[in-house]
Amino acid sequence: IVQIKGNKGVAEFKGVKKKINLELLENVKKGDYVILHAGFAIQKMEPKEALETLKLFEELSGFGNE
Repeated sequence: IVQIKGNKGVAEFKGVKKKINLELLENVKKGDYVILHAGFAIQKMEPKEALETLKLFEELSGFGNE
């Protein structure tokens, strides 16, 4: 999360920013990692778990491109 105003926010992934809705989560702070679905933040993630998940996505995105 890079920006919060009320129950709306902005999430960033690989330089792409997207407006999101934070109504479903409590105590979301700038810098938190969240899982998004249909524009809604549906789950907060611990930083370690989020970074491991991002690493896995990176590995999977290159699968078959060797």
